[in-house]
This record gives sequence, structure tokens and C-alpha cells, in this order.
Amino acid sequence: MTDPSRTKRLAGVDIGTLTCRLLIADVLPGGRLREVRSERRILRLGEGVDQTKQLSGIVMDRVLQCFKEWREMIAASSVDATAVVATSAVRDAENREQFLDRVKREADFEVELISGEEEARRTMLGIRSGLPIGVTEVLALDIGGGSTEFILDRPDQNSVVRSIDIGVVRLCERLLHHDPPTDEELHQAREWIARETKTAIDGMGNYQAATFVGTAGTVTSLAAMAQQLPTYEPARIHNYMLHLDTIQDLEQMLLSHKKTDRAGLPGLEKGREEVIAAGAIIIRTIMETLGMSAVLVSDLGLREGVLLDLAMRTR
Repeated sequence: MTDPSRTKRLAGVDIGTLTCRLLIADVLPGGRLREVRSERRILRLGEGVDQTKQLSGIVMDRVLQCFKEWREMIAASSVDATAVVATSAVRDAENREQFLDRVKREADFEVELISGEEEARRTMLGIRSGLPIGVTEVLALDIGGGSTEFILDRPDQNSVVRSIDIGVVRLCERLLHHDPPTDEELHQAREWIARETKTAIDGMGNYQAATFVGTAGTVTSLAAMAQQLPTYEPARIHNYMLHLDTIQDLEQMLLSHKKTDRAGLPGLEKGREEVIAAGAIIIRTIMETLGMSAVLVSDLGLREGVLLDLAMRTR
């Protein structure tokens, strides 16, 4: 008979448009997570999906190879339960069932294809698990590869979620065709982001009173670059206050470099050099549109939320 007081070990996989993430963690009393093992790989599952509405066979092969390795890690870690979720790229792909069938058959992962609203709910679970004491009302920003979510979350109220179909991969593929982008491409990008942001927050309520929190790779990468970290240090990224003027400076620096010249910049994760400028454009434009002067960086997000949700469902 299983001891109900025993620490539960869970595994979660977040299949993103740009990055796939694995987290294996023990669930401690009070719902806190103690990391056992984590990995993230920039696999670009959503490459070309904006134009073709298809996940390419080559990219699927690349992702499946990673998942087979992760399946072995999960098996070796003696986990009690596993949750695997897929987001924007898989939602948008017309051949999603082919991909999900392959993941089940070849990696033995049962994938839950979650809506933008459910993605936001679990992301907020992750964010809330690591906020500084005293932060109650939150406007969270989650910049992904295919979409960006705004989540206004206040105690004792239903969250307000808005999603826009602008992410770092989609922006690169749709508008930023030159390296570095031309002035006209930048103008079109900023206009598109500002227009979609205004539509998203229309009628959202008093978001100005909430603490503005950013999660996912763009924001954490910019925080690492702002501090010129030679290696990624979660403790120095998490709850770092990233100011708009710093983001503006980083954006200008990134746009003055070609993609290949961005590789090796202090704090920039390998493989993100192609999309980091797009990410900087997105967050800068959103912050200017919202009138935000700083963003609190969260190193916790959907991956942690997937595990916390699984812990609640298997309690």
C-alpha cells in the first residue's frame, strides 16, 4: 500500500513552438517543487507552421529523438506520474494528429493539447509558486514562439486571459526577412504588436495596479544578458527587475548584429540568436504600449505549472 505522506515525484514536458522543456521534481509539503532534473532544448517544432500549417517531418524526427531520451530519464527517475502538454505550434498544425500519434507510439508520451486559456492558467500556477512576498495582483506576460499571452490574475477573482498570435518564431517568419531587419520591417512589426496589444487589453480592467511579470525564454534571456551572465543562473534570473531602458538598449545592440554575430554574446542561450531580437522587439513594444517601465522576471512558468496541476489532480 502506498504511503500517502511519501514525497511524490512527478515529470512534466512542455512542447513549445520554439523550445521543449522537461522538469522532474519532488512535490514537497505546501505544494513546493524540489527540482530533481531539468532540461530545455531549442527544437523549433513550429518552424514553417505559420505559412504551411504543417509540422515538417524533419522537425518531428528531431523532437521525437529528444523525447525518446527524456522518456529514458523519466523511467530512470522512478516518477509517480507524468504530464505532457503541447501548445501553439501543435494547435495550429493541420497534421497535429500525425505528430501526437508518433509521440505516443515512439516515445510513449500521452500528450494533452491545451488551449491558450488553459496554457495561461497553468503558467500562472508556475509563476505564483515563486513570487516575492507581498505581490498579490499580477499581470503576467508569456512570450512564446507562436503566441503571446496576457494574464491578469487577482486574489478571489477569475483570471482574465488574452492571447495574441504573435510569438518570436511567427514574427521572424512573417515580417523579419532581412538580417538584421530593415527599418520598414521594424516599423511593420512594432505597428502589428502595438495594435494586437491594444486589442488584447481592451476591457481587461485595471491592469496598471498589478505587478507586471514576464516569463519564458525571451524575458529570462534578456535578464541574463542585462547581467552579462557567462552561464545561466536561475537564482540571478528569477525575480530580477528588468527595466524598459535596459530592454531598449539590448534591442538596439541586438539589431546592430547579424544573427551569426549574436552567438556567444554574454547571457544569450545557444540557439536563441535567431529569435532574440524578435523577442526584444515584442517585449519593448508591449511595455511601451502598456506604459510599463519595468518587468519582474519569473524563471518559473508553464513547465512548473504543469507539475503543480498534475500534483493537484493526483493528490
